Amino acid sequence: MFFLKVSSYCSCLFVIFSSLVFLLSCFLLLYSFSFPLSTFFSITPYPEYMAYQGQYPVISISLKSMKQASYTDAFYMYKNLIAKEYEKHKIILESNKILQSEKEIFRNIMEQKADQNVYLNSIRTLSDVLAKYYEKNVIILIDEYDVPLENAYHEGFYDDMTNLIRSCFESALKTNPSLEFAVLTGCLRVSRESIFTGLNNLKTYSITKNKFSQYFGFTQEEMKEILQAFSLEQYAGTIAKWYDGYRFGLTEIYNPWSVLNCIDSYLQNDMVACEPYWSNTSSNRIVKRLIEESNERTKSMVEELINGTPIHTQIFEDVTYGTIDVNQDYIWSFLLFTGYLKIISCETIGDETYYDMVIPNVEIKSIYKNTIRSWFIDHINRDSRTNILESVIHADAEKLEDLLCTWLTNTISCFDEQENYYHGFVTGLVSGFNGYMVVSNRESGNGRFDLVVKQRSRWHHAAILEFKVVEKYNQMTKACEDALKQIEEKDYEASLRDEQYENIAKLGICFCQKRCRVKSGGVDHFEY
Repeated sequence: MFFLKVSSYCSCLFVIFSSLVFLLSCFLLLYSFSFPLSTFFSITPYPEYMAYQGQYPVISISLKSMKQASYTDAFYMYKNLIAKEYEKHKIILESNKILQSEKEIFRNIMEQKADQNVYLNSIRTLSDVLAKYYEKNVIILIDEYDVPLENAYHEGFYDDMTNLIRSCFESALKTNPSLEFAVLTGCLRVSRESIFTGLNNLKTYSITKNKFSQYFGFTQEEMKEILQAFSLEQYAGTIAKWYDGYRFGLTEIYNPWSVLNCIDSYLQNDMVACEPYWSNTSSNRIVKRLIEESNERTKSMVEELINGTPIHTQIFEDVTYGTIDVNQDYIWSFLLFTGYLKIISCETIGDETYYDMVIPNVEIKSIYKNTIRSWFIDHINRDSRTNILESVIHADAEKLEDLLCTWLTNTISCFDEQENYYHGFVTGLVSGFNGYMVVSNRESGNGRFDLVVKQRSRWHHAAILEFKVVEKYNQMTKACEDALKQIEEKDYEASLRDEQYENIAKLGICFCQKRCRVKSGGVDHFEY
C-alpha cells in the first residue's frame, strides 16, 4: 500500500482511517496467507512493492478500545492489548537467540504479571526481541493513537494519559535501533501533540494533503464498481447524498464504513437502508461539547452550517486536546479533522489562510441535528416551563411571544426544514406536563390542526395552536391573523367540543428565523 513509497528509515506516517493499518499488517506479516493476496490488494502486478510483503516482523497495536472512565481502567486495557500482541509472537520463547532474562520479561508482560513501569517500555522491548529473533528490524503500526487522549480529556485524566502514551511511544519510536519504520493513525496530526515532542523525524499526511488522499475511503470510481458488482446502481444518488462529500486534499471520498453497512441493508431488503451508521461508531463528544459550550458567535456559525451556508475560518493543524480551551476557534479544526466538516475552498490573506467549510453530507448533518435535539430536550427537562403552559391555556399572546422568543434566542435553530423544526420546537416546550397531553396533526372539523394541548383526565382546558412560517418580518402579523382565521374556518374546535372541553384557547403563531409573533383568538367557553 501507500507507505511502500517511503524509504526504509525511521519515519512515522500520519493517516486517518484505521482500515489502512489493518491492510498494512495483513500485507507485512511474516506468516503465510491462506488466501490469494489479491483478495485485499490490487498491487500484485508491482514487483517493487511485492518485494516488501512478508519481509519484516510487525507489531500492530490499536488503541481504539482505551475509552474507560478512569485512568486505572484505561491502563488495565492497555496492559491487556499489549499482552495480546506479545502472545502473537510467543514463538520466540522457543528460540536460543533470546536470553532467559528477556524471556522472563516477555512472559511476565504476556501474562500481565509485570510491574506497571515495565509496560511503559513494553513496545520497545518487543521490538528488540523480534529484531533479534528475525535478524531484521521491526515495523510498528499504531492505530488510533489519539483515542485514549480524547477519552481522557473528556473524562478528566488527560495529563496522566499523556504521560503514559509519551513514555510508551518515545521508547519505541525515538532512537530505537530495532525500528525499521512506524506508521501511526489518528484524527489529530502528531507533530505538536505533547507526547511527540522528542521526535524530530515525523512525516505527516493530514486531511489537507494530496499525497495518499485516494486511500482514505472509497473514491467515486471505486463506488461505481462496488454498486455495479451488487447491481445497486439505481441507489448511487441516494448513497452519494448520505455518505459522499469527504475531502482529502483534492479527492472526494465516501465513508467506507457507512457505505458497506448501507449496501448490506439494501441487499437484505431492509425498510430503511440509508442511516447515520457512523454515529454509532463515534462518541460524537466533540459535537456535543460544541453545542453545550458555544457562545453566540459559535451558535450562529453552527446554524449557518446546518442551513447549508459555509463558515469562513482559519484551521490550526497543530491543535491538541490539551489546547482546545485556549481558543474558541480551535473547535472548527477539531470538527474538520474528525470528519464533521469538509473544506470547499480557501484563500490566503497576507500570511494567514482562511477556509470555507461545510457539513459533508446528510449523515453528518443528522448527527449535528440529533445532538442539538438532545441538548434542547435536556434544557427543557431542567426548566419547569409552567409559565409557558399557563400562557397557552389562557391564550396570553404577549407572554407566550416573549417566552418563545427567549427560547429561540438561546437555542441553535435548524432552518433547513423550517416547518418541521418550529413544530418540533413548540411541541417540546409544551410537552411533559402532568395532567396534560399534546396532540399533533390530527383531523378535526374540516382539516388538520397543527397542535392541541389539552387536559388528560379533566375537561376544563384545551388550546389550539396553528403555525405559520414566513420569509420576511413584515409578513408576520398577517400570517398570525391567517392562522386564527384558519382555525375558525376549518372548525378545528370540533373534536374538542365532541370531548366536551369547557374552555378552548386559540393561538396563531408565526415564525421568521429567530423571531416569533403570537396572536390570540381568545378563549371560547362552552357549557354542556
